[in-house]
Amino acid sequence: MCFPGPLRYNGVVRTGLERLLEDPRRWLGAARVGLVANPTAVDRRLAHAADLLHQHPDVDLRRLFGPEHGLRGSAQDMVEVADATDPGTGLPAVSLYGATFDSLSPTAEQLAGLDLLLFDIQDVGARYYTYAATMALCMRAAKPSQVKVVVLDRPNPIGGVAVEGGGLDDGLENFCGLYPVPQRHGMTLGELARLYNQTFGIGCELDVVACDGWSRSAYYDECALPWVMPSPNMPTPETALAYPGMCLLEGTNLSEGRGTTRPFELFGAPFIDGDALARELRRHDLPGVRFRPCVIEPAFHKFAGRRCGALQLHVTDRRAFAPYHTGLAVLVAARKLWPEAFAWRTEPYEFRADVPAIDLLTGRPAVRQAIDGGAALDEVVEIACGGTELYDAGRDGALLYD
Repeated sequence: MCFPGPLRYNGVVRTGLERLLEDPRRWLGAARVGLVANPTAVDRRLAHAADLLHQHPDVDLRRLFGPEHGLRGSAQDMVEVADATDPGTGLPAVSLYGATFDSLSPTAEQLAGLDLLLFDIQDVGARYYTYAATMALCMRAAKPSQVKVVVLDRPNPIGGVAVEGGGLDDGLENFCGLYPVPQRHGMTLGELARLYNQTFGIGCELDVVACDGWSRSAYYDECALPWVMPSPNMPTPETALAYPGMCLLEGTNLSEGRGTTRPFELFGAPFIDGDALARELRRHDLPGVRFRPCVIEPAFHKFAGRRCGALQLHVTDRRAFAPYHTGLAVLVAARKLWPEAFAWRTEPYEFRADVPAIDLLTGRPAVRQAIDGGAALDEVVEIACGGTELYDAGRDGALLYD
């Protein structure tokens, strides 16, 4: 199979991958290359980076690495992925999502024989999304192995202006939050890589192939790029907009809508009365969002095959919508209305079993304690949005786009 040749652009956003392919020698030289990617690592023709780089006469691609959900596959959340041989290229495909936390980082042996590690994955703009943690762990591993890291940047699909959320208390570092950046961080992965390297002290040899033509205020549907699901339960850019808040439901016994056609926009439980929950949420006058009572019956995951009272979240003004504030409001309302039935998740979560999952997601046990104590939403939000001093100090120096 031959390299398909250059793309033509008409004033649209060019991703880091597309810029790299125009002149690979500029970024890669004669390096022996590894690629960390998932199904989103495509050009606008939907050709995958692994295939494009493998076919390119100026690229020496030696090894592939896949994060959570797999290099090309669609494994569900928190499902172990095995090493394999990539069927498209015949190259070894190393899994960076196994049964232990150590499996999340490439080993010195897996990096041996490489000079450079490319990272190309579409993020969704939320701290919990594990691809940013995979990137940081690759950067940590690359430094002692003297392997350069090059991030092929992509737009933040929910924009790079709004920032919302809080930091991370000491001892709560985890795979859905390695560093104290807000839940809606307002950065691209390339910018996060620079922040991690400079402010949080990874200190590897790093370069970022920035997007061309992306503005911080742009949402994904303004970029003229195809949307490929970054994970099985992230079907649309609208899902990504809800995710920084509604992912909090993973730390509870409420369904976050996995197993339905609109995960993170539909949510509920068998004990929920959708009309009562909608009335309670309307009391908070949340900006840019409305709630529609409905019934869901998830096909898998929580409450599979059971009827659940539920709500559908409808964003009416995406620039006013505050997803993290909204997610906290749902927790406060559900805990208030159904104090006996509502519960925090107690099962292990993202390789940690020593603290509640909700504490890993919020980064601050005081949030859970305030909700359990019946605190008002404004007080909960104030507690939840502290602890970002390091992020605040380093963000401007890491930004790449106007």
